[in-house]
Amino acid sequence: MSQPELSQAWTVQQALMRLSNPWLSLIGERLRTPQGQELDYWRIERADSAIVVPIWRQNLVLPPATFRPGDREVTLDFPGGRIPANQNPLEAAHQILQRELAIEAGKIMDISPLNQVGWPVNSSLSNQRLYGFYAYLNREINFLAQPDYPCYPLNQEGIAQLLEVLSCLQCRGVLLSLQLTLNL
Repeated sequence: MSQPELSQAWTVQQALMRLSNPWLSLIGERLRTPQGQELDYWRIERADSAIVVPIWRQNLVLPPATFRPGDREVTLDFPGGRIPANQNPLEAAHQILQRELAIEAGKIMDISPLNQVGWPVNSSLSNQRLYGFYAYLNREINFLAQPDYPCYPLNQEGIAQLLEVLSCLQCRGVLLSLQLTLNL
């Protein structure tokens, strides 16, 4: 697929507003299309994110269900989070596993990226990119002794079951990418 021509790019005519905090910046701009139409457009700048799919004894492991303020629901999600500006995605993935599953670096047997360049998340509104990883965990960890950590078999049936309960589109996308990568 060819790249779009730069002549298709919209140009900023005027900054309308910028509101920033440590989590995000909300930016309002007046843009001009290549056809000369002026539009007021709002966008959000956020740090990139990483989602890690942990694999343990041929099972997909999730942290305990957590309340998601944006959804106002308790949901299951793969371990994930923002990537600090001073970190690369792989380093962040290791920290995410430590934070959400208490997995020390020595207990991660292998961690692999699902994408080298982050996938755009809602690219019309946000600059955020999502990096997906999967990690094989040491078999000696005992998630079965921790019933709050749901496990699903790493096969077509387990993935289908998990897709029934995952509501997060980003988690679902990473899971489907893993399914394609592992040819399940």
